[in-house]
Amino acid sequence: MFRQTALAALTAAGLTCAGLGAAWAEPVAYTFDKSHANIGFTVSHLGFSNVHGRFGSFDGTLMIDEETPANSSVTITIPAASLNTFWDARNEHLKGADFFNVAEYPDITFKSTKVEKTGDNTLDITGDLTFHGTTKPVTLKTTVNQFGAHPMSGKKTIGVAATTVVKRSDFGMGAMAPAIGDNIPVTIDFEASVSE
Repeated sequence: MFRQTALAALTAAGLTCAGLGAAWAEPVAYTFDKSHANIGFTVSHLGFSNVHGRFGSFDGTLMIDEETPANSSVTITIPAASLNTFWDARNEHLKGADFFNVAEYPDITFKSTKVEKTGDNTLDITGDLTFHGTTKPVTLKTTVNQFGAHPMSGKKTIGVAATTVVKRSDFGMGAMAPAIGDNIPVTIDFEASVSE
């Protein structure tokens, strides 16, 4: 069962009566609860401190196949200009040509290519990450916190925590590395419920 693994939500249909053909499960669409979601990152500053930031906006699609996790998928689009490190001058620098260059590369995207169950409530979600004009594969180490009926809405809901490390210089964003951290830990947390 994909009950405690990421991206799941449909019981498999059995064979119908003889002569009537077969039915099969298909992935089901889930809607992100953006009020309970965060895409964050951490950057080392000269080895003295860690600067924390997040992206304040995203959109995407989440398709969950409870019986066959490999058939599940996720795509995310993040407006790069929504980054926030809680210091206005630094935010403007990061959005400029030295780093994200949001005028030329306005979106960061992730599109899954493989979902693999790795434990009772863990998955590896591999996909293509594109930003700053470059696409590279990354793997999200994913834990399903909970999967089931939401106590408030009653809808089937999944809660997920995922991590990865992005080497920004691999994406053509090597300014000031390694003094300003090159390997960037990324954390993703969200809830999503069955779409109506």
